[in-house]
Amino acid sequence: MTAFEIAYAAGVLLLAYFIRGISGFGSGLVAVPLLALVFPLPIVVSFILLLDFTASLVLGGVNFRQVRWEEVRPLVPFGVIGVILGTTLLVSLPRQPLLIGLGVFILLFAARSLLNLHGEKPVSRFWAMPASLAGGTVGGMFGTGGPPYVIYLQHRLKDKGQLRATLSGVFFLEGLFRIGTFVAAGLLVRFEIWQSFAIGLPVALAALYGGSHVHGGLSQAQMTRVIGALLLLSSLSVFVKAFA
Repeated sequence: MTAFEIAYAAGVLLLAYFIRGISGFGSGLVAVPLLALVFPLPIVVSFILLLDFTASLVLGGVNFRQVRWEEVRPLVPFGVIGVILGTTLLVSLPRQPLLIGLGVFILLFAARSLLNLHGEKPVSRFWAMPASLAGGTVGGMFGTGGPPYVIYLQHRLKDKGQLRATLSGVFFLEGLFRIGTFVAAGLLVRFEIWQSFAIGLPVALAALYGGSHVHGGLSQAQMTRVIGALLLLSSLSVFVKAFA
């Protein structure tokens, strides 16, 4: 990589994992579209998968007692099916439709965050099935499967500490399975992916540490709107990349 590419990637990782440290999600949603402007999408998705898995392990470990495992378990079976489907699409579809789909997906979630569209009534556990299927599929394709899980769990958990810890538990289990499917699909056998992971890990961990310290000082509504604005910019950058 050139000096510019290294500096650009480091800046994106600092931003993405600072947000992850605050909210427990959002690193892939910020990092994947911005890194895809400079690097090939399959490499970006594989690289961020490794970093997100590590971030989930770190945040889940720090907040282990706050993870609501009874909320995690219903999400696992269909999340696994979704990961298999998404990984298959990642290696078989052409680049432009993937980027357009990613841009639309992020744009919709950004609008939802900015408009603060969520209710107060807890939803039925029935919704765990479509949420995990969608989350696993999008995660397998783009490495950014967080929003369906977040939307579901936001309607199940009101404590922001429990929400952040539970999301880390979900992403840890999903990430573990995605690593297995990516290995089987030949997406994690390239040396540059592991080299980038080794270089980017200290940057991501430093950003997680900083974000975790900010977590206690912001309300959930404030952080949701900040993330929405960042995602809006990210979706626009993806469309530029898709049609360039």
